[in-house]
Parts: sequence; structure tokens; C-alpha cells
Amino acid sequence: MGVFDKLSQAFGVSGSKELNIEDYMKSAEMEDVDMMHEPADMYVKPVSIVSEDEVKLIQDELDKKNILLLNIEELSKRPKTQANVIAQLKAYVMKINGDIAQIDDMRIMLTPAKVKIIKRKKAAQSGTT
Repeated sequence: MGVFDKLSQAFGVSGSKELNIEDYMKSAEMEDVDMMHEPADMYVKPVSIVSEDEVKLIQDELDKKNILLLNIEELSKRPKTQANVIAQLKAYVMKINGDIAQIDDMRIMLTPAKVKIIKRKKAAQSGTT
């Protein structure tokens, strides 16, 4: 019996009805549940930040030892707020010995204590002989 069969049974879906696993995994109740794996020591979490009020939530995630991929698209519409938020986050990751790096115009990576980001790209090795 496969995982999907077990899920179907657990949710009372018989053979006549099919469980749409994509809809189920996208549902709100599955947001913080990972049924396929054991709990991890740390997670990589995508987070969208809209306002300065969310800085504390991001700091809490870093304290939980999670790596964050921060979407700053909404903040980019307000440059002063964006600069302030990034300054606060940069100060916080430096305080906890974490790291911060801009991935592209809309994304920033934040790491918890003792996790560093290599910011220089290594040149690809040539495969010629």
C-alpha cells in the first residue's frame, strides 16, 4: 500500500473517490506539516515580507535555526521601508553570527547563527584535456 493509498484511507476517501494530493498539500492545514519526512534540525523557508511589522517574525524564524529565502517584492515599492527593513535584518543576523545575501532584485537569503553564505561565484572548471 503506497503513501497516497494510506492518505486516502486516513481521510476516508474510498476507491470511488480520488484524493487530489496537490490540492491537499496546498491546503492551509498542511502548511506546517511534513508527512513525508521526519522533523529536521533546520528548514529552508520561503517568506514574503510586506511590512516592517514582520521583522520580528523573521527574527524568530532565524532563532529557530531556519534559513529564509525572503521575497521583498512588495517592499521594493517603498524604498525607504525596504532600506529600513534590510538594515534591521542585517544588524540582527550580524548580532547572532548569521549571514545575509541578496540573491536577485526581489529575494534575499538570511541564515541563522553559524551558517555562512559564500558570496563569490567560483569559476567553472574547464572540461577540456
